[in-house]
Amino acid sequence: MMTIAAARALNNGQRCFVGIGLPSTAANLARTTHAPELVLIYESGTLGSKPSRLPASIGDGILAETADAVISVPEVFNYWLQPGRIDVGFLGAAQLDRFGNINTTVVGEYGSPTVRLPGAGGAPEIAASCGEVFVVVRQTRRSFVERVDFITSFGHGRGEGERAALGLRGAGPTLVITDVGVMRPDRHGELTLVATHPGVTVEQVRAATGWELRVAEHLETSAPPSPDELATLRNLKAAS
Repeated sequence: MMTIAAARALNNGQRCFVGIGLPSTAANLARTTHAPELVLIYESGTLGSKPSRLPASIGDGILAETADAVISVPEVFNYWLQPGRIDVGFLGAAQLDRFGNINTTVVGEYGSPTVRLPGAGGAPEIAASCGEVFVVVRQTRRSFVERVDFITSFGHGRGEGERAALGLRGAGPTLVITDVGVMRPDRHGELTLVATHPGVTVEQVRAATGWELRVAEHLETSAPPSPDELATLRNLKAAS
């Protein structure tokens, strides 16, 4: 449901910065169903890749073989990402707070953490410069916290106006997709539950959230996966 919900959020013709894993699966599902002109950009420097199977990594040869162009990694960031030429970026999170700030650095105090996480990679650039950011993460009270221990990738700071004050080009997180529902920021930048997945209650979503979660007045229910979506997803995975 997470993969399909993320795929549905992508529009035909958008330029999407893709990471390996669920984001890559979602982007390729979108490209092979409702968005055939979706432009997939991988950090390794492949532009417009059209893989027939899910790539094993950003260095998988099928990405270069099926790309419209292959450029250097610095050019991906300096020419495509930083100037705002990429519409959508996907990010994951170890911790996410009510304003969409992301932590993938440490849990606990920075100087003496209880857990040291993989780190930033290109995520801060993606969060700062993509037109918008989609966050895909499983939802628990450990991952959805009142305030992240460390801001690796800036979301909406502490509310309305902070991104603009820092001169950040992109809109930041506009969509958070979890295994129980979908959230969007309100006008103040605070995440609000706008949809639950089939069979999930608001109480279940709130129980998996580390703050008092706001709920949209007109709450929707995600449409169940269609037979075509499921078949395409199975085919992509089977070919990998």
